Amino acid sequence: MEYIYSAMLLHSAGKEINEENIKKVLTAAGVKVDEAKVKALTASLEGVDIEEAIKSATAVTAAPAAPAAKEEAPSEEKKEEKKKEEEKKEEVSEEEAAAGLSALFG
Repeated sequence: MEYIYSAMLLHSAGKEINEENIKKVLTAAGVKVDEAKVKALTASLEGVDIEEAIKSATAVTAAPAAPAAKEEAPSEEKKEEKKKEEEKKEEVSEEEAAAGLSALFG
């Protein structure tokens, strides 16, 4: 992730995204530089419009927000089921306690 962040930082600062600049950013951040990762990153970013990639990534992450609200309803049902199960356990434990007391005094 540090490698991608370094490229985004360079882009944001208006600097050229190349191996030398990425190494400088990573070194300044105290990250041990892996030459292979730097070369792979710069090669994969060749010809990529970073602004367009950011916009499309934002659009993709914003879309799942609506279905998440629908998933909340089952969790409420599960909470109610758990409460009912706990109440049943409490009822059983009270019956068991009464049986245990009657054994002591019976």
